[in-house]
Parts: sequence; C-alpha cells; structure tokens
Amino acid sequence: MSARAYANPYLAGVGIGMVMLGSFLLVGRGLGASGAFSSVLDVRTNGFAPLGDWLVVEIVGVIMGGFASAYAAGRFRFAVERGPRITDRTRLIVAFAGGAVMGVGAKLARGCTSGLGLTGGSLLAVGSWVFVLAAFAGAYALAPAMRRVWR
Repeated sequence: MSARAYANPYLAGVGIGMVMLGSFLLVGRGLGASGAFSSVLDVRTNGFAPLGDWLVVEIVGVIMGGFASAYAAGRFRFAVERGPRITDRTRLIVAFAGGAVMGVGAKLARGCTSGLGLTGGSLLAVGSWVFVLAAFAGAYALAPAMRRVWR
C-alpha cells in the first residue's frame, strides 16, 4: 500500500470545526488535552475511574484515530523522523524534553494550546486569539532556524 497525499488543510479545518461543534452539542464542553493527564493522575489521590472523565475519553479517541488515519493513508510505520545531522537517540531525547516543557507550561498556564486555541478561539475569547496570533508569529520567526537543523 503506497502512502497517499496529506489531507487538504482547509477540509481538515472544517473537520476540526465540526468535531468542536459536536463536542459542544454532545458533552457541553470544548476540546483540550492537558486536563486528561491531570485526571489520570488524580485517580491515585481521588480514586475515581479515569475513563469517567470526558478529556481522558477524548485523548483515547485521538490516539485511536491517529493510528486509524495513519493506517488508512498507508503511512503506518515505526520510524523516527529526523534531519540528517541528528541521531535517533538525540531526536527522541529532544522530543521528550520539548513535550515535558510543554506539559509544565500547560500546567502553569492552567490549559493547553488545543484548549486555548480551539475551544477559546471558537468561543471568540480575546485572550485565545491573542495567544494564537503570538504562537503563529513565534513559529514563523523560529521556522528558518528549524529548517536549517532538518537539512
């Protein structure tokens, strides 16, 4: 099975919007990710079932959907994506460290980029739109340096 082209970003955006609408209609809340990790950690202290929390169920669905999408597109494989000047080990260490920093940041900010950008943005929260614009500006500013690392 050969890999298919990536999804059209505009169609994917409409799809995310429809998922967000469905989320509000079905469970009365938007999307987010960082709260799921807090809920799983609360199981030890509070003793409730983690799958009883909407965000944990959402993350399980995201993982299953990611695997299903990769398989359907012919892209399912175990590999480390990296540039030619970095080893697999270094790439994994840097990725883990970056994820840890993002997790700490999400906890300190009391929310993650998906909750702030998607849910807050869909509710037209001014702070969410300021964040999204700042995140895109930062990404564009950093992109040339990252491009050099991956070549």
